[in-house]
Amino acid sequence: MLPRAEQKQQTRHALLDAARSLMESGRGFGSLSLREVARTAGIVPTGFYRHFDDMDQLGLALVSEVGQTFRETIRLVRHNEMVLGGIIDASVRIFLDVVASKPSQFLFLAREQYGGSQLVRQALGALREGISADLAADLGKMPKWQHLDPASLSVISDLVVKSVFAMLPELIDPPAATLAPHLTPQAKITQQLRFIFIGARHWKGLGSM
Repeated sequence: MLPRAEQKQQTRHALLDAARSLMESGRGFGSLSLREVARTAGIVPTGFYRHFDDMDQLGLALVSEVGQTFRETIRLVRHNEMVLGGIIDASVRIFLDVVASKPSQFLFLAREQYGGSQLVRQALGALREGISADLAADLGKMPKWQHLDPASLSVISDLVVKSVFAMLPELIDPPAATLAPHLTPQAKITQQLRFIFIGARHWKGLGSM
């Protein structure tokens, strides 16, 4: 038998997996009930409370999980930018590979930033702001952005992260129709980021307005 602590961790992961599995059918997190999540995870409803106080706490655990994945991915992208010299196409490929490997996590993020649970929406908003702040700090260390002050870098970073968040539904579930090469989700996010950074290179900052 597994040690008790390991069993508890496995059950916790089973509950998270169950919630994501139910949402993959097209349902929002707010429509899930505690009983059906427990049943899908293979435990009795009372067993749910050994891991989470309520469904909102489960939702926050899902946010924490995707937040960790997202930050690890952005860390790889930032490393690519800072060490390899800003190859946007390669950075997008890194991001898309992670999204493809964990689609249910990013599907949760894409949907629930506008979902029915206020606590989950707020947590995802805080995650987005934290990622933007990290990106702004990294841009501030790079020579090609030295002409911009911290407030201006915050604006650019916020635009980058919001663009990525907004594109997630298309990246996870691409349109069925055959698209022109420049209209595929990968091409669009690549060109959007290129547009942002080319514009930023020539922008004089908030003080120029």
